[in-house]
Amino acid sequence: MTLSRRQALGLSAGAAAVLAFSPTFALSATDDTDAAIKAFTGGATPAEGTVSLDTPEIAENGNTVPVGVSVESPMTEDSFVESVLILADGNPNPAVATFHFTALSGIAEAKTRIRLAKTQNVIAVAKMNDGSTFIDRKEVKVTIGGCGG
Repeated sequence: MTLSRRQALGLSAGAAAVLAFSPTFALSATDDTDAAIKAFTGGATPAEGTVSLDTPEIAENGNTVPVGVSVESPMTEDSFVESVLILADGNPNPAVATFHFTALSGIAEAKTRIRLAKTQNVIAVAKMNDGSTFIDRKEVKVTIGGCGG
C-alpha cells in the first residue's frame, strides 16, 4: 500500500491532534507545576497565608500580564524571606520567575509582567530563612492572545 503526500499529511495532522487533546498531555503541565513546587520547597507542603499575589482577574492580553507578589516578614537577620517562585500552571514551562531576597532587602516585594498561554492559575511560593514555605494562587482569565491561546 502506498500513501500519497496528502494522505501522509492527513495522518500526521490527525496524530498531532490526538496527542494535543489527550488527557495525559493536558495533565503534564499540572504535574510539572507540582514537581517545581516540591523542588522549591524541598518536598514540604506550603501553608496558606503570609505571601500575597496581586494579579488582574481578567487579562485582556496574555502577552503582558502584570503580577506583583509581597510577603509579610520583618526582614531582620532572624526572620526574612529567602526567595519567591512564581509559576503559571497552564504554560508549557510553569516556572516563570524566581526572586531572591536577604535581610538587607528591607521588604519582600516584587513586580513583573508575565506571559500566559491561556486562562490558568498563577502561583506564588515563598521560602523563609527558617525553611517554612507559604503559597498563594489566583486564577487569571486570558481573553485574547497569549502564547497562541
